[in-house]
Amino acid sequence: MENTQNTALLVMDMQSAIVAMLPDATIVKEKVAQAIAKARSKNIPVIYVVVGFRKGSPEISTNNKGFAASKDRFALISPEDFIKIHPDVAPLEDEVIVVKRRVSAFTGSDLEVILRGQDIKHIILTGIATSGVVLSTIREASDKDYRITVLADACADGDEEVHRVLTTKVFPRQADVLSVEEWSKL
Repeated sequence: MENTQNTALLVMDMQSAIVAMLPDATIVKEKVAQAIAKARSKNIPVIYVVVGFRKGSPEISTNNKGFAASKDRFALISPEDFIKIHPDVAPLEDEVIVVKRRVSAFTGSDLEVILRGQDIKHIILTGIATSGVVLSTIREASDKDYRITVLADACADGDEEVHRVLTTKVFPRQADVLSVEEWSKL
C-alpha cells in the first residue's frame, strides 16, 4: 500500500487554452480526472499549476525562445481567461492554484512554499506537455530531493514519440512512472 502521507497530486497546465492545442485531449482529460478523483478519495491534496502572464506579458524575454514565439498569441486572450483550468478537471473551491511564469512548476511560483507548508515530500505529476512542464518539473523536483511519480497516461505531448521516449527512457531515471490504473491500485 502506498504511503499517501506527505504526498500531493500536481495537475499542471491543464488550462482550456493549452488543452485546446492538443489534437485529441479526450484521453488525457479523462485520465487526469481519474487521478484527481483517486487523490481526493485518498485525502491526497490536489494542487493545480497554471502558466500565466500579466497583460502585455512583461515576464517574457525575447531571449526565451519558447515563450517569445507565443507572446503575440498571449496578447489575443486576457490573462484571466488564459489561466482558466479546463472544466473537465476543475479544482474544488478549497484546492490550491499556483501560477508560474516559466515551464517548470517551481519557477516563478510559490509552489515550493505550498509544498513545504503542507510537509509534502512526494509529488505525483500529471499535465500537458510531457516535454514541457512535466520534464522541467521532474528535473527541478529531483534536484530539490522530492520523491516523484509520473502518471504517464495522465500526461500528453503534441509529439507522441517524444512522450513515449520521455516516459519510458528518461523519466524512470528520476521518477517512478506508472499509469493511473497502476497508481490507483497502490
